Amino acid sequence: MKTPPGGAEVGHARYTYRLRVSSTGQTALLAEWDRCRWVWNECVARSKKAHTEDETCGPARLDKMLTAARARTRWLTEGASVPQQQLVRDFGKARAKALKDIKDQLPIKQRAGMPRHKRKREALPTLNYTRRGFRLKDGRLCLAGGIKLGVVWSRKLPTDPSSVRVYQDAGGHWYASFVVSAPTEPLPSTGRMLGADWGVKEIATTTSDAHDLPHPEHGKKSKEKLSRYDRMMARRKPKKGQPASKGYREATRWRAKTYAKIARQRQDAARKWAKKVVRDHDTIAVENFRPKFLAKTSMARKVADAAIGTTKKALLEMGRKHARDVRLVHPAHTTMDCGRCGARAKHALPLSERTYTCTTCGAVSPRDKNSARVMLVRAGLNPAGVEGVRPRGAPLHEAA
Repeated sequence: MKTPPGGAEVGHARYTYRLRVSSTGQTALLAEWDRCRWVWNECVARSKKAHTEDETCGPARLDKMLTAARARTRWLTEGASVPQQQLVRDFGKARAKALKDIKDQLPIKQRAGMPRHKRKREALPTLNYTRRGFRLKDGRLCLAGGIKLGVVWSRKLPTDPSSVRVYQDAGGHWYASFVVSAPTEPLPSTGRMLGADWGVKEIATTTSDAHDLPHPEHGKKSKEKLSRYDRMMARRKPKKGQPASKGYREATRWRAKTYAKIARQRQDAARKWAKKVVRDHDTIAVENFRPKFLAKTSMARKVADAAIGTTKKALLEMGRKHARDVRLVHPAHTTMDCGRCGARAKHALPLSERTYTCTTCGAVSPRDKNSARVMLVRAGLNPAGVEGVRPRGAPLHEAA
């Protein structure tokens, strides 16, 4: 993080906007993507050849390959060089990450795979432009190569962007994602603190009843529509080696639009909740919960619909933006500890038992509310009635 003369910390953030693309603009964007995709596939081929011949294949060599290809191929020179150069850099980063994971001998499931060929009907267009490859003029986005796109300015850019990513989603919509410097916007101090525990029945249970986040079940509400699209795709699925029909592609697009809408609903609910929490509290202690292990349980569908990871990320970003203290607490034994006296139960509570009763001090409270209170204790905070109690052997909180 850099600090400007005024003292406010400056980070980087992405501001994404919908694009209004004409038929001419879409043709030009797809032509640029065809060239970039060809460059990527050439990098993959050159990388495989270098591996076979035990040679190096770093970014410098790939840059020379691109320069030579543009010199002898007129089709490549008809497009802008900026997105092609950025694609070479992206390929170099992906390949370096895969080689590092192999060198570190990570398990296969945890490795970043080596870059693969991008197929025409499978890979979605993504074009990256640095500052010299685009400009904003009269509210329009002008890209290198004479491509002009209309932008739906849903909010103002805080500063001049340093780069932009133009991409198309699975629903066929085009977006522009700008990278800008985002200074912090401190909020007035409130003197309050909050503990939050993640769950399934309620996404977030907090020490304040007014800040609990119920499970909206956006995915469940769209289940019937998604099932219909899945049946359409199953009927129209092409045979192996044959191109997909127009009907199959349409069903895929409808399904993708529905999933995109669900993702927007989840993100909107998460951001609104995070803004409310950050606005009303100076310090927030949350469970550093990773819901990946629940994917193999009977709660997998409901956990995925809850989007706990999205909500947690929104809270961390909002806390960073408004200079709030967000502390991540280790989740071990949070359901077994008493939030009042710090005593630990001898046995783990089954999921069916929703009330926590402390055998030491006699405190009785809802299970999730007690866990939310434990978050404050674990984070080293002093909620009302707790004098800095921390159970013996409890892990210290992690820095946000």
